[in-house]
Amino acid sequence: MSLRDTITRSFKHSTFEDVQAIVTGTLFVALGVALFKQVGMLTGGTVGIAFLLHYASGLPFGALFFAINLPFYWLAYKRMGLPFTLKTMTAVSLMAVLAEVLPRWLKFAELNPWFAALAGGLLIGAGMLILFRHRASLGGLNVVVLYLQEKYGWRAGYVQAGLDLVILLCGLAFVPPERIGLSIVGMLAINAALAINHRPGRYMAV
Repeated sequence: MSLRDTITRSFKHSTFEDVQAIVTGTLFVALGVALFKQVGMLTGGTVGIAFLLHYASGLPFGALFFAINLPFYWLAYKRMGLPFTLKTMTAVSLMAVLAEVLPRWLKFAELNPWFAALAGGLLIGAGMLILFRHRASLGGLNVVVLYLQEKYGWRAGYVQAGLDLVILLCGLAFVPPERIGLSIVGMLAINAALAINHRPGRYMAV
């Protein structure tokens, strides 16, 4: 057994650690999404696609987010394995629920849009990082991003940034340009957190 295998095994996450990470990471993302939604922003990934459809149709964000992720589970299973897929399905389901109940539990009398962009972006980035480090994701494009990193060593943050930019440009059809500008700030905060902290081989338990 190699030294890397020994270290990886010694730092393998327990079931309890995975559960608390999924709850904590998903809650961070849901809080960030609540900040974005409050000021009419967008973000990237399947969350961003759900935002676009929500703004365009008025349908519930949580239901849209859950439905968009359904086609990606097969790729997750084939490329990332059953444990990753089950944890991702759990995180997506929890995110869909939190997206609908948080606005009832948390209300903002006043929210500065710039604060929402920065704080929301950092919360989403931190939440995604927690999920990634416990071999989980929020499905959809996260699955593709993690697969490309594991297969080709491409930085998750940089790949996510390119995909997010495409989504934000599509948002010009539904969201005022100034909100797109704020969304770019939020996107940069998300992907800075990922690009700086989530590098191949840095976290041995992954």
